[in-house]
Amino acid sequence: MTERWTSTDAGRHLAGRVKTSTAPEVALRRALHAAGFRFRLHPSIEKGCTPDLVLPRHGIAVFVDGCFWHGCPEHGRRTAWTGPNADLWAQKMERNRQRDERSTRLARDAGWIAVRTWEHEVVQDVGAVVARIAAASTVGIIHPRGTPDRDE
Repeated sequence: MTERWTSTDAGRHLAGRVKTSTAPEVALRRALHAAGFRFRLHPSIEKGCTPDLVLPRHGIAVFVDGCFWHGCPEHGRRTAWTGPNADLWAQKMERNRQRDERSTRLARDAGWIAVRTWEHEVVQDVGAVVARIAAASTVGIIHPRGTPDRDE
């Protein structure tokens, strides 16, 4: 039998969350546009791979990962889940991590350069994120910490 989510007061605020066009995504789009980049929003580039935006002219797919939902090492959850939904939360976060890895791989396999950034990076210094995206076409897969995924 599959476990079912139990409604709690602590989780009530999650019911109306925005999934696309979040504040960090919009801030990044504005900064990219101001820097002269043109992009498409939320295109499906492969089954199971829908970046937050793509820059077709540059072959770049950008993923803006929310710190909570994608397990940011700085701002993600650091303690074990508690409460009636603890196991479900742990499973959900693991699925999110696996989906992120799969999306990056699918984008790369389809010929795109994948750039992943944490929402807090956009909020703290959107210009640095724009610069990382601009440099991505010569570097390869870029992770939130700015380290290339492949050898040059």
